Amino acid sequence: MSTTAQGYRLTAATGIHRGDRMYQQDQVEILPHTRVPGCLLAVVADGMGGKSGGRKAADQVILTAKQLFERYAPAKDDPAEALKQVVLESHLMIKLTAITAEEEPHSTVAAFLINPTRECDVIHAGDSRVYHFRGPDMVSRTTDHSFVQRLVDEGQITEDEANTHPQANLLTGCLGTYQDPPLTLHRIDRLEIGDSLLACSDGLWHYFTPKELGAIVHTLPPREASEMLISKARHRARQGGDNLSLALVRVEPLA
Repeated sequence: MSTTAQGYRLTAATGIHRGDRMYQQDQVEILPHTRVPGCLLAVVADGMGGKSGGRKAADQVILTAKQLFERYAPAKDDPAEALKQVVLESHLMIKLTAITAEEEPHSTVAAFLINPTRECDVIHAGDSRVYHFRGPDMVSRTTDHSFVQRLVDEGQITEDEANTHPQANLLTGCLGTYQDPPLTLHRIDRLEIGDSLLACSDGLWHYFTPKELGAIVHTLPPREASEMLISKARHRARQGGDNLSLALVRVEPLA
């Protein structure tokens, strides 16, 4: 997929795989703005809870994002507020579904909104991540709302130890729980030509260093990069892989 604005174009691809799980509970979507070129919203949601509970929760995130983005006007709406709205409304809808079901549906979210000015806003809750690369180098990434991230922040364990920690999947914040979700926002003032943004669930990032991710998203076009990331993650999971999903967008010069 590609969307063109003055002076640059955005090329994008999504990837999703069930991994070695019985059910697919990840959902991913890249939504180009219907009226404004060079504006798009990318969303990854990793659902949890019950056989179908997690899938329903992730579906709810995508549905809410679509509905809100249809009404989004880049010229007058605040992108950070729009992203907060996606998180809060998804959270509320997931909680309402939970009341009518016996399952406990929860979901992570990692989303970014690119405006035609090349400004980009990022939001996340849980351990799905958004990475920002300039060429092959990581500029920034979101910080997980998880128990092991807290241990890393306190200096009790290293990033490498966090990856293999027995409680690596314990989240301190996500959508659908009793507590309100975290609203952790990050703004990239201006995306440059050659920048890439990658939103992905833990089923993907778990198997890569930032250096490897940067090399792949920089060297290959988004479609091939997403295929390569999924096949490498599948290989490294050795038949024990989680659902995995990604949304990848690259800023390219106009041909």
